Amino acid sequence: MTNLTQKQHAILEFLKKFQQLHGIMPTAQEIAGHFDFKSPNAVTCHLRLLRKKGAITSEPNKARSHRLTSPLQKLRGTLLDIPIYGSIPAGFAENREQEAEGCVSVDINSIGYKPSRNAFALRVNGDSMIGRHIMDGDIVVMEPGPEPRNGEVVAALIDGACTLKTYVVKGGKPWLKAENPNYPNLIPAQELVIQGVFRSLIRPARA
Repeated sequence: MTNLTQKQHAILEFLKKFQQLHGIMPTAQEIAGHFDFKSPNAVTCHLRLLRKKGAITSEPNKARSHRLTSPLQKLRGTLLDIPIYGSIPAGFAENREQEAEGCVSVDINSIGYKPSRNAFALRVNGDSMIGRHIMDGDIVVMEPGPEPRNGEVVAALIDGACTLKTYVVKGGKPWLKAENPNYPNLIPAQELVIQGVFRSLIRPARA
């Protein structure tokens, strides 16, 4: 940050090294002792200017609450945590219960839409959706609730088995289309329940 004074740069560097060494931020007294400030008001003044210039954030009247601000902070959008409910077959439908296995943090500017609080993610298992560029090992972000439109990718329960397929309505009857010629399309014998509509794709790095 080029608008910082030499002393402010020195204080910022001290905060960084102190945190790396001790795992916590220094108190105002520790900062004053390091720089031989005669008055704690000098520390307060410098920290206030660092906050004003966006170099740090902190909670008022709380010791060790300083946080270094990333230079990319202004470019970052809102971060949201989306629960991952296990995997979903992108192949033949399977009987499988979904269990939460953590979450994935997403920047809404990066994924192209703002997930609702009910959004969930699934790991793709299989290659029946490669025609829609959804690969084995990808993470798909799904939204429950909205009625799917013809041609949208959905997570669905078909006759009790879950799968990821393209939702198709023909002649007033819905069915599920595989996007790989090695797999059959799926026509429900009794029941088709849409669990979520595909909204975004996260592709982990592969070796």
